[in-house]
Amino acid sequence: MQRWADAGVQWTTPGHPGPGAAVAAGGVLEGLTVVATGSLDGYTRDGAQEAIINAGGKAASSVSKKTDYVAAGPGAGSKLAKAEELGLRILDAAQFHILVTQGPDALPPVTDGV
Repeated sequence: MQRWADAGVQWTTPGHPGPGAAVAAGGVLEGLTVVATGSLDGYTRDGAQEAIINAGGKAASSVSKKTDYVAAGPGAGSKLAKAEELGLRILDAAQFHILVTQGPDALPPVTDGV
């Protein structure tokens, strides 16, 4: 590493807070794990992950019993099947937007058949 430093490799960027700085401490998703899968209207794949992180949540890439919410759109595939198998709350794109902007308390209640 010293040779790299001597060669001019820049290890930090002056004025940049570093990785993870965008995470909203105390955000509306603090302590929650969310998986986004499939095509969600209004979000790119990276954009959905950024929205989760910016709201203080953990953007996971796989569904497990530790997952709190799964946002699923067309093309969700096996992640959606796993979420259904585990009985997790599955959100559409509109509900995902509510989740990342207003938090879980703003989501409509779950009703039978939904």
